[in-house]
Amino acid sequence: MPDSGSSRLPTRVELGVWRSFLRAHARITRILETELIAEQRLSLAAYDVLVQLAETPGMRMRMTELADAVLLSRSGVTRLVDRLERAGLVGRERADGDGRGIVAVLTPQGMDRLKNASGTHLAGVAEHFGESFGPGDLEAFGRMCDRLGADEEFS
Repeated sequence: MPDSGSSRLPTRVELGVWRSFLRAHARITRILETELIAEQRLSLAAYDVLVQLAETPGMRMRMTELADAVLLSRSGVTRLVDRLERAGLVGRERADGDGRGIVAVLTPQGMDRLKNASGTHLAGVAEHFGESFGPGDLEAFGRMCDRLGADEEFS
């Protein structure tokens, strides 16, 4: 893997594909966000927090782990969890055995909200993402994304 100080610049093709990837991600994310807000009054980031908590044993995560999982800064996830807590969707508790650590916990109301919002979100993923691929394309794209995401250097 080249180090970050590498002087190689992207080729025209690499740069074009990179920009195309960014445009596609931004477009689909914007559409999914718009649908969730319009139909469920829930942002995509809030939905992601609820999903992360629901998929974790005990439906709880340390705030630092949650920030990493949803790709937000620690301060960003703190502000988002503040809003979700005020709405009754998430609670906070002290981490077991660590007086300083805080854990976000999915509430029953948060689980109900997630279940309702999932229909909107998953239908949007199927329509705006899944239907864009032909036979075999989706699997190939998944392998490429796995390869791009597998670099542990920045984790």
